[in-house]
Amino acid sequence: MGERKPKDRDFIQTKEGMFFCVTGYLHTPGKYTAYLKYSPAPMGKWKSGEIWYRRELEYYHVGNVADTIAYLERNYPQYVHYCPVRGIKFSIVPWEYVRKYYRPEQRLKEILETPRDALEEEVRAFVSEITAYTGIKGEDLGVTGSILLGIHDSRFSDIDLLVYGVENALKVRMALKEGRSARIRPVAEKALEEWCASVAGHFPLSLKEARYFAGRRWNYGFFEDRYFSIHPTRKDDEIRENYGDRVYREKGVARVRTVVSDASESLFTPAVYRVEDVEALEGDEEVRHQLREVVSYEGLYRDVVDDGEEIEARGKLESVNKRYYRLVIGTTMLRGEGYIKPAIEREAEG
Repeated sequence: MGERKPKDRDFIQTKEGMFFCVTGYLHTPGKYTAYLKYSPAPMGKWKSGEIWYRRELEYYHVGNVADTIAYLERNYPQYVHYCPVRGIKFSIVPWEYVRKYYRPEQRLKEILETPRDALEEEVRAFVSEITAYTGIKGEDLGVTGSILLGIHDSRFSDIDLLVYGVENALKVRMALKEGRSARIRPVAEKALEEWCASVAGHFPLSLKEARYFAGRRWNYGFFEDRYFSIHPTRKDDEIRENYGDRVYREKGVARVRTVVSDASESLFTPAVYRVEDVEALEGDEEVRHQLREVVSYEGLYRDVVDDGEEIEARGKLESVNKRYYRLVIGTTMLRGEGYIKPAIEREAEG
């Protein structure tokens, strides 16, 4: 690994051939926090050489992640550990079980230099388009998912890019929102409605709320006919928390109404919203005075509100170093029942 810090959406291959996706930036010493994404299988949609793979996580949802943890605990218990700093049991890969560590920026560099198939040619063209309309450098981007692992299929695989650093992410967000490139287009209205219906079915959100989230989604679309996603990821100097700096302890469930004072770190996973003017709707009344952050590991709630906007949020309440509280969405404890909702109903009443 050298001195480069592990980052969200890096990948790991274990000695058994399983692929884990690194999640977040907090890692137990000698281990990587990661969830199981692909496993070797007799047959599957993804292939590398003569080895087929099946997707263990069809789409990211905390309930699905909890299922993979239970699967690992039954079959590969060496990949499930209790984290004393976060106070949770999660899938965590010890370094000694790692066969290969995949860096998205290194893989993209190889593709830009020597694309090996039609999809990799598309990746190179897509990156060229992004850099031309944003002014960022190719080295500030990476490729993740099946293309990173070399198990992609040009017939159906998506392009999943990473953009490193908040400044670069904001440039890409602006370019996509402004529609600067004719070759990059948003998801069509019909597909967007289907997405909204799916979100309302899988999350504690109304169809109206799902449509609000759809309006905030700038990082999904099509490059010509290829579906893509773009995910902001922290640079090394933006990873400021070291393991053990903070100790988190569960304090039950809380629901609050609050105002976002700083959404600048909501582009990343976990998304961090700093909050003020807290009203307790459920749970510990002290949350009114002690809540400082609303944090989401569920990507749906990333970059959904701006500074000064009011939200309602429900999640696992945690104390931080016994000094203040944070509210966490996307935990296995609630299996997807937490949420962040912009206070659109209240705005409508006003």
